[in-house]
Amino acid sequence: VIEVETPVEPVAAPAVARETVPAPATERPKIEVPRPAARPRQAAAVVEEAAPVEEKPARVAAPPPRFALQLLRAGDCALLVELPTGEPFQSRDPAYILLKDLLRAAGLPDSPQLLGEPVRWPLLVRGNLDQGPQAALEFVQSFVAARLEEQPSTCLWLVGLPAIRFAGEGDEHSYNRELQIDGLGACWALPGLELLMEEPARKRELWQAMQRVRQRWLA
Repeated sequence: VIEVETPVEPVAAPAVARETVPAPATERPKIEVPRPAARPRQAAAVVEEAAPVEEKPARVAAPPPRFALQLLRAGDCALLVELPTGEPFQSRDPAYILLKDLLRAAGLPDSPQLLGEPVRWPLLVRGNLDQGPQAALEFVQSFVAARLEEQPSTCLWLVGLPAIRFAGEGDEHSYNRELQIDGLGACWALPGLELLMEEPARKRELWQAMQRVRQRWLA
């Protein structure tokens, strides 16, 4: 018996459902968009309307005062005397004769000694040097203080308005009064010699003040 082998057809394997794995999504490149840098927060500026500025008139410098003073010494007193004519005293000048009378009445020598040259202001006719009232005061006070340091005095007579103003820092209301000035000591303010000659009635008040003040140099 001949066995005929029947060809066996291969059995197809059951189809396995292939699971579709989704392909990984391709990431889109991120584009960095530059952002504007954060600005610091500034306080709101308050704009104020500028107030109208008043235009001040230009400051005009005071003109330099004009005077001439002579420093003298009589006994224990120094005298800063206004020169009425601007020139040194002459022996026959009415103003000088009146000054000698005042010294005799005060119990002082009637032939005063000159202490330096007269002080004339302004110092310079031209130039940019400050020669106003304040500069004149500082100059006169420093000049007199230097002389008094060399020869101290019991009392400094200030005869005439320029002497009172630029050495004693006073005015016409200081006539016949005693003043105490730093660097100069005790002072006595008198009307000018020319004023006393023009207004003789002032001599009475001067004489009354002298009776009180003269105790300074007679003591």
